[in-house]
Amino acid sequence: MQIKLYYKNVLADVIGEEHGITSTQFEDIAAQTLPLITRLNKERQKGKDCKTPYRNLPSDTDIRKKVNDLVAEVEDHCDTLVVFGIGGSALGNIALQTALNPYMYNIDPNQRSGPQLFVFDNVDPAQLSSFFDWLGDGLDRTIFNVISKSGRTAETASQLLVVREMLLDRLPPDSLKEHIVATTGFDTDDEGNLKSTLLTIANDAKLPTLEVPNGVGGRFTVLSAVGLFSAAMCGIDIDALLAGAADMDARVSCENFTNNPAAINAAINYHFYTRGKKNSVIMPYCYALKDMADWYRQLWAESLGKSTDLDGRKVFIGPTPIKALGATDQHSQVQLYREGPNDKLFTFLQVKDFDAEIKTGPAPECTSDLDFLANIELSTLLNNEKRATEYALLQDRRPCLTVHFDKVNAYTVGQFICLFEVTTSFAGALFNINPYDQPAVELGKEAAFALMGKPGDYKKSWTYKDFADEIRSRTDIDKNFLV
Repeated sequence: MQIKLYYKNVLADVIGEEHGITSTQFEDIAAQTLPLITRLNKERQKGKDCKTPYRNLPSDTDIRKKVNDLVAEVEDHCDTLVVFGIGGSALGNIALQTALNPYMYNIDPNQRSGPQLFVFDNVDPAQLSSFFDWLGDGLDRTIFNVISKSGRTAETASQLLVVREMLLDRLPPDSLKEHIVATTGFDTDDEGNLKSTLLTIANDAKLPTLEVPNGVGGRFTVLSAVGLFSAAMCGIDIDALLAGAADMDARVSCENFTNNPAAINAAINYHFYTRGKKNSVIMPYCYALKDMADWYRQLWAESLGKSTDLDGRKVFIGPTPIKALGATDQHSQVQLYREGPNDKLFTFLQVKDFDAEIKTGPAPECTSDLDFLANIELSTLLNNEKRATEYALLQDRRPCLTVHFDKVNAYTVGQFICLFEVTTSFAGALFNINPYDQPAVELGKEAAFALMGKPGDYKKSWTYKDFADEIRSRTDIDKNFLV
């Protein structure tokens, strides 16, 4: 089983020189990207100088063993698994579940090979109240996987405080270790103190723990314990997932540009961005892959949206990732995509074998209008819808890529994850920015801390009260402008 990148429909031979890549331009971006393959291969070497430790996750047998050992220990007394996390601590879990388990997994026990899974990546009180009302007496057979590298992520920490009190109120005093798994950072500061508040809590309560690997940003952690624990609990073959990622890692390490799908993918995206196509639409024609588009959106946005390059220059770089779903969004977005500004690069995800099939019946005798849909397979219709949309976009000179899946399974999903993670590294190198940090996120976090009364020094060395007053002065509703 393989996934492959198809890029003919971005070329000038297909969509013209104004909007397509000419052979000379392709040679130029190949020459620009080629040395980066060697550079990234060196950067992924194991050891303290490794700049891309996420690339070593597929071969880390220690992580796999710890996850499988913990699953074996807890699965027999777990009917409901709840993941508390946000951003990279949630999107990968959701994407794996949608891709690799049946659509009715949570509802139909006959389609389920593990506990029901709920991932809460927000602190909406109505959502959580509804869930806890439904859970009721099922609390005693529920496990909460709390995921936060620092343990101080406001949303996840507040969720932990809610469920901790609930468990202590309703179950025996030592129940926490039976119902909470902490996935967090294990590193220490120069004095040997734990950096993670969550790990301090876990050690005090003797909770089982899994590690968020050091140096791996949240959006790159899906192939670590962050994503693997919930996947393995729900019957997903994590060995095949990691094997697929390792397979793709070998392909994206190839130092021949024309055989390296991540290098080509990044080079094409970079080329179009620098020529005014600053929006990147990813459009799966497969429901199972729809949440992979959400995962990609965070990966692309947080990694490549940067104001400053590695030389300290203000550049305000960042392709805007947009998710769509075929055929649904043919009826909600394609009007804009065809007749709106030609400022987008499209990436379709297409599946050859859906591993399930439904055929239509005959059309009613009273009309022949539906004869063309009679006795056909829905997979044929869906893939023809993709081809029709692609054709329509090409008619309007819109560049299109396609990632072809032989089948959606753990192995090919592992390949997809690795392909786009390494594509992100290549794109960051081409843009000359750091794709592994997210400095712009921090101000919002600190502002929320100040508003919630967290002591500490903040912006301009203010106290949290000064900072909170400044925030309120800028964001309180002025009734003079409320209509």
